[in-house]
Amino acid sequence: MQINLTGHHVEITDSLRDYVDTKFTKLERHFDHINNVHVILNVEKLNQKAEATLHLHGAEVFATSEHTDMYAAIDGLIDKLDRQVIKHKEKMKRH
Repeated sequence: MQINLTGHHVEITDSLRDYVDTKFTKLERHFDHINNVHVILNVEKLNQKAEATLHLHGAEVFATSEHTDMYAAIDGLIDKLDRQVIKHKEKMKRH
């Protein structure tokens, strides 16, 4: 799985990059057909925003999450993506 990490008005530190990599590894355990991921971390005044697009086998999943803390925004993003990936996986099993 390839992760493209982009920062808008925020510097991508090593710890932030490691945190994102660790969280997406958890996602990959649920569903191993994730081709690549594009993550954008954005700071707008007091809001920290994390958004990601997952390119799955046969689909594309997008989610976004906002919080006052960037790490909490990433956690929320992973939770949303996790639910969507599981839903996609269930859909594929039925077909």
